[in-house]
Amino acid sequence: MSNYLKPIFGLMFLALAVSFPASASKGKPETDKSDVLGNWSFQTRPYREGQCVMTGTMSLSPHPDEGRYACELTAVEMCSMWGRSVVRQSCEATRFGNQVSIRSTIEEMLESKMPEMVYVPDNFTLTIQSPERMFGALVSAVTAPAEFRRANNGIS
Repeated sequence: MSNYLKPIFGLMFLALAVSFPASASKGKPETDKSDVLGNWSFQTRPYREGQCVMTGTMSLSPHPDEGRYACELTAVEMCSMWGRSVVRQSCEATRFGNQVSIRSTIEEMLESKMPEMVYVPDNFTLTIQSPERMFGALVSAVTAPAEFRRANNGIS
């Protein structure tokens, strides 16, 4: 290649490189990995020295405010030392990019082996990993890693 063509090819390459990222991301928000509306199931890792685990379901529905969702969740806590508790909770979810914060309010204790025990609402902080998975933590009376998976029945 002759010396006078090198600067021209260099400028063409630079122009292409500068224009490519802008065209590649058009119309696609980088933080929106998925729509979180619908039904989810969840499970924590064992906590309280491995004696407890929580599973449950959550349903996220539209809210009038952007980035917010109305939700309901049912948590099933199974502990070897005091048995099983099943708690129906209302909740509100807030989304910041790929982060989801869930704040719950206890509506009804459906089952409890120790009625005198005080049950604290189950809150979660999550990161959207894919359209089918969110991962984060239960942040309540205890803290434990938690995984949410989209339920097989899809968005309702």
